[in-house]
Amino acid sequence: MSRHQQRVLLGMSGGVDSSVAGYLLREQGHEVIGVTMKVWPQDCISRAEDKCCGPQAISDARGVAHALGIPHYVVDEADQFERLVIDYFSSEYQAGRTPNPCVMCNEKIKFGNLWSKAAALGCDYIATGHYAIIEHGVGTPSSGRGEGAAAPYAVLRKGVDPRKDQSYFLFSLRQPQLQRALTPLGLMRKPQIREIAHSLGLKVANKIDSQEICFVPGNDYKAFLRSHLGEIEFNRGAIYDTDGNFIGEHDGIELFTIGQRKGLPGGSARPRYVVDLNPATNRVIVGDADELICDEFEIDRVNWHAVARIGDPGGSRAARVTDPRSNEEFEATVKIRYNHAGTSATITPLENDRARVRLHEPQRAVTPGQAAVIYHEDVVLGGGWICRREAPVLV
Repeated sequence: MSRHQQRVLLGMSGGVDSSVAGYLLREQGHEVIGVTMKVWPQDCISRAEDKCCGPQAISDARGVAHALGIPHYVVDEADQFERLVIDYFSSEYQAGRTPNPCVMCNEKIKFGNLWSKAAALGCDYIATGHYAIIEHGVGTPSSGRGEGAAAPYAVLRKGVDPRKDQSYFLFSLRQPQLQRALTPLGLMRKPQIREIAHSLGLKVANKIDSQEICFVPGNDYKAFLRSHLGEIEFNRGAIYDTDGNFIGEHDGIELFTIGQRKGLPGGSARPRYVVDLNPATNRVIVGDADELICDEFEIDRVNWHAVARIGDPGGSRAARVTDPRSNEEFEATVKIRYNHAGTSATITPLENDRARVRLHEPQRAVTPGQAAVIYHEDVVLGGGWICRREAPVLV
């Protein structure tokens, strides 16, 4: 399907990135419809702030849409956002895992529920201001079992700006979602975006990028959990070291993450870190920095991408890689968190949408609940959610 002169639903957060994305799409000949999602529930403590889930964002997005000459709508996704993102966020901490709500929001809300709104408006695509490349119409991949795919597929690649690349946050999108998604900023760098915004006279040209989870002001997730769950819902327990020695009591397993140092009882000759969390007993296990090192782990709910043959965005080079869905072991690069540089690993697909990741160089603080995203150079091969070790340090 040609992407020229299509009707596109653009998610507008009120920031400079999605604003310039609207301009670029319009210049490419698309009919652009702007939409801002109201996602803050009534008890969201950041709803009055300048967040993508706050009313100021709606005002900024509406102003940009007017300046670009495109229609703008507000859709209320507060109930779905609370159910699919905020409840997930809270329950993961209660289970002793560290969540990634941005991945979940992209999959379930921005490229999930929003599609029904796009379809109702007769839109062919959903677009966002993500710094990632979605290459459409690549070819027909092999399934690894001698079966051909019915149609060309979409490949997810890193954005060209290494400081802003957001392909990590899009790994869980399925082929139907990728095939109807546009990310016009993928081939651009941040200074270019701000330059365009200034040239257009957009008021958001100098708006500061948010570095926080949109519904957690100040990145203080503990304060958010206290507000959202209430102290009575916290799973209190005890802190032990890896030798089984009792260290002290804690006010909730939700208040700890793997690798954490602050907030632990003192009295140790060497710095202590959280090395494991046991939700079955509500025990927090602490140890030395060396005990945070990991060389192998498993991921579940793996989403494999169809990338049997891949090339440059311009199609000038082709590279052959093993189809990750074929259950054959292969070499790749894996990122164990968004700000991780990536490291070489051997990936072994397993049954039931799982995979084993063997790191060539051990890494620090591989954290259950976080996403591990697998790359071949700049191409996303897939990813999944880091599992807790089968044999905890202390039971």
